[in-house]
Amino acid sequence: MAEVETEASAPAGFESVAFAGIGLTCEMLEPVQLASPEDWELVVSELEPWGEVPEPGAIESLLPGASNRGPIVTLFSDSKWLAEFLPWGSDGRLKRRCTSAQSVTDAPCGGYTWNGDDVILVRFAKDGGPDAGSELIDSLESGDASQAKEVLHRCGAVLGNYHTEVEDVRTTPPDPRRWNAHFASLEESLRADLIWRAPFTRDVPCMLSLGDVRLSDTVGQTVRIGRPRMADCLNEPNCEFPAIRDLASLVHDLSRIHHNYGSELDIVELRSSLIDGWRSTAPEDWCSTDAFYAHRGGLAIWEYEQCMLDVIEAVSNQSGAPEPAMTILRHVRGFQKKMFNNRTLGALSIMAAFFGISSIINQFPPSIDELSIPILFFIASVGLFLSYRSSSPPPERPITHSV
Repeated sequence: MAEVETEASAPAGFESVAFAGIGLTCEMLEPVQLASPEDWELVVSELEPWGEVPEPGAIESLLPGASNRGPIVTLFSDSKWLAEFLPWGSDGRLKRRCTSAQSVTDAPCGGYTWNGDDVILVRFAKDGGPDAGSELIDSLESGDASQAKEVLHRCGAVLGNYHTEVEDVRTTPPDPRRWNAHFASLEESLRADLIWRAPFTRDVPCMLSLGDVRLSDTVGQTVRIGRPRMADCLNEPNCEFPAIRDLASLVHDLSRIHHNYGSELDIVELRSSLIDGWRSTAPEDWCSTDAFYAHRGGLAIWEYEQCMLDVIEAVSNQSGAPEPAMTILRHVRGFQKKMFNNRTLGALSIMAAFFGISSIINQFPPSIDELSIPILFFIASVGLFLSYRSSSPPPERPITHSV
């Protein structure tokens, strides 16, 4: 992507920058300079504070830093603060997340907005111990499968606790139309030759999802509420998402770490531990068998979305093909073909039921002897339907292992 001119305004201490590429655009707010307490005072001078934030004049010194999510500044006064800039803003639900599940989240204590958009998150700087991502890496490098599975089960349980906490905060019906439009937008942006749409089950309502969740966000029994990834700016979603999408983000992060460290531990067992941990604490309906049913989306279609988000960021940064996202995407067509072939069983089940009903209608009222044929058709229909259901790829098996 190349920088282009923009007429967007910016608050004092910031500059507005824009980038454009083939099918991708991005506008960001970046601080001009952060080297002294005076720079910080200028940066926040036109912003609207919320929650608990440091007094501008009380900052004695600061230490600037950066990450792939934007600038980070450590502020020193009578307390130690961490200010995280949001160059591409957020989905507008950060404050709600910060106040809705405080017992299970490491949430910012405050922040700053400009024209209603989140610009900076502020939290108390503290040492919370090793994160689950680091613990998992240590386990993979040492080949300790039991420790790796324990870490993953805990991560899943922490995420499930968050979903249980926010279940009553905001839940709306599933939104298959907008979800499928979101997938279409991603595919169009990438000029992809893949198309994946799903009817989705009713057991995946929209909720106050975390959006992007990494194993490194889990420390102890809390999950960190942080900044959105760049892909959310490059292809801004216009819908809310279900809880299983958060799980897919966590599962895909496991795939990244497992691939990057060349682990020989069984990925199916590791995924199973993570999913079982989530199921142990998440709302029962949200982690039901229907919610994981791959013929209606399940976990697999949201993993597909995570792969496309990885590719979008790699395209914008020209950082090369992201793995394992590209390998997973190459297996999607075979995965879809297998599910399409499975639908033959579903069609035969419907046909058998139709023939059974037709036999009863044509012989109505049927005698006891005449009922034998319709009963055989109904038994065949039920058997074929159960076979169709059982043929759905289980969520523990990655797309690459289900073809």
